[in-house]
Formats: sequence, C-alpha cells, structure tokens
Amino acid sequence: MRRVYVAGVGMIPFRRPSQSLPYQLMGAQAARAALADAGIDYPLVQQAYAGYVYGDSTCGQAALYGLGTTGIPIVNVNNNCATGSSALWLARQAVASGVADCVLVVGFEEMTPGALGMAFPDRGSPLARGDAARALLQDDSGVPFAHAYFGGAGAEYARRHGTRPETFAAIAVKARRHAAANPNSVFRDPITVEEVLASPAVYGPLTRLQCCPPTSGAAAAVLCSGDFATAHGLPTTITIRAQSLVTDLPGTFDDGTDMMRLVGYDMTRRAAAEVYQASGVDPADIPVVELHDCFTANELISYDALDLTPEGTAEKLVADADNTYGGRVVVNPSGGLLAKGHPLGATGLAQIAELAWQLRGTAGPRQVEGARLGLAHNIGLGGTCVVTLLERAQ
Repeated sequence: MRRVYVAGVGMIPFRRPSQSLPYQLMGAQAARAALADAGIDYPLVQQAYAGYVYGDSTCGQAALYGLGTTGIPIVNVNNNCATGSSALWLARQAVASGVADCVLVVGFEEMTPGALGMAFPDRGSPLARGDAARALLQDDSGVPFAHAYFGGAGAEYARRHGTRPETFAAIAVKARRHAAANPNSVFRDPITVEEVLASPAVYGPLTRLQCCPPTSGAAAAVLCSGDFATAHGLPTTITIRAQSLVTDLPGTFDDGTDMMRLVGYDMTRRAAAEVYQASGVDPADIPVVELHDCFTANELISYDALDLTPEGTAEKLVADADNTYGGRVVVNPSGGLLAKGHPLGATGLAQIAELAWQLRGTAGPRQVEGARLGLAHNIGLGGTCVVTLLERAQ
C-alpha cells in the first residue's frame, strides 16, 4: 500500500440553513478551494468521491460538474454523520492501492432548520434495530431521536462515573471559546456554564446550548500519491498515517446493551485501537484532536473511547482544562460541531481541513504549537465510525 498525501484542503464558512447557498455551489466552491490549495487544476483529478446525506442521487455530479465534465468516476457516499470521512476513507484506499494517483473528495449539506428527521418515513428505518434496543432503555417522550440517543448516552456515563451537569456544560463553553478564532464557524459568541445550564432542557444532561445546530456548508480534500506529487510539484507535508472505518459490533443491539454502545462508543474504541496499532502512535503523543461533538455528551464519552484519558476520568480531563490550550490535548480547536456547525456530509472533511492547517502551522490564532500529529473522529448512527490519523512530514 502506497503512502497517501493530503495535498490540498478547502472549506467554505458554515452557515445557518436560512443563509444557505445551494448545495451545488457550496460543493463546487469547497472543491475549487482544495484544488487551489494543492496547486492543480480539475482535469488532473482521476477520481472523485462526494458525500452528502440529504439529497437525491448523483448530487455529487451536480456539484462537481461546476468544475467541468471530464468523464472521471464520481462516487456518491451516504453514511449519515460519518459521510465525509467515509468518502475520505474510499479516496484514501484508491490512492493507497494504486488504482488512482490523484483523487478529489468533497462533502456538502444543504440543511433545513430544526432537528434531524427521516427523509423517507414511508419505509423501514435503518435505525430500527437501534430504536428497538433504545425503547427498552429509555422513554424519550417525543424528544427528537438524535437528542434522545446522545442525551441517553450522557446520562449513562454520568450514572456510571458521577459526572456533574457542569462538566457537560463546560464543553459547550470551550467550543464557543475555540470557535471565536475561527471565521468558518457559525457560533463565535462566548457563553458561560450558567447560561448553558439555564437554556431549555432537552434530554438527560443535555440542554439546548449543548446540541449542535443544523448547518449548511461544504469541505473538500485532494489526496495523491508520492509519485504524482513529485511529478506535479504538489506538497507532501501531510500524510494519512493510519485510518479505520468500523460499523456496529456484535452485541450492539443485544439484550443488555446500553445507550453508550448505541451511539458508537464501542465502534470508536475499536477504530481508535486499530489506528494506534497500525501507526504505532501512543494517544498520549497526539496534541490536537477534532472529534465528533454533535452533543456535549458525545465529546465527553469520546475522551474515554479514543483513549485520550483513562476510562471513567473524562470529568477530570475537563476540570483540569487538559482538553484545551495549555493542557494535554487541544480538542476541537475549530469549535467543533457544537460551534463551527454540523453540515452532515461536510463534517468529516472539515475536520481534516482543520487538522491540515494545524499540522502545517497555518491555523493562525487557533494554532496548537508544535503539532505534528492530528486525530479526526467522525461517527454516524446506523452506524459508522471513522478515525483518521494525520502526520506532518519530519
């Protein structure tokens, strides 16, 4: 398998749905930005992968045809909230295996206001097994399904480890503080723990300010081989050191399961372990992480699942400020999904863009000093988890 380089990244500022551009324009803009960052033109791209959740078939073609109709394979990807990173996983495999030398991957989402819902309520839900298992564990009383899933997971973690509501709220405060330095983020105004706790209750430990907003946006990346980079003068600063995609495991939906499993805790542990084993990297040596904080509860349980802290000690990580600048690891310097926003198909690639800027040393006021390794974590119910480790060349 060949080494795969991240030659270029791009994203557009994320927006509220009321300010959204059409998905075709957003996807094309992010793709052009990634190509410009790499320093190549679209005709050199040999394959493309396009990720989105809410859209008809071949939306990827509609977006990329804005760059030209070159006849290349364009593959459309939908893996719920892990869509962008799933598209990246496919693109990496194409380059690593030698099938292609230069691949463009783009993710976009044109979202509508309000909580997530099913696009096709007239047929069986892909979450049916999870919903059946969840019904035995909680009464959601009409709460939007994602809020019930992740709120329930946070409540389960708090029950096991005695986590205080203030700890969950502090994660939302951190997200806004980080996002203040990111012009691509939707929410950049500061908030306090008191304001977070006083916002309307949602489910379990979650309040409204602990839930990511529906967002529109797009992000993209250009991957290439070393030979292609040399031939075309592309940068080889950043490589994908290791990557893993994991789906639900045996026991996820069995009797005796719990809400943490149902939101991907076990998938995250497996994917992270595979990445650490394949790379030989100790998680303690990773200084910057972009993880899937769709809700504060998921950021908290992901600290444990990614082995950023010993199991059950996430509250101490937060209390000691070891999840931000000046601490052991800077988590979501971009502001994360909570503040930057969460356009489903774009999120995984926006994480890669942020980490690429961090590893290049070009993240400006968000810069994590000396960052050589960066970890991305992206999950989707139904379920998929992708963990990607980026490395800066020595």
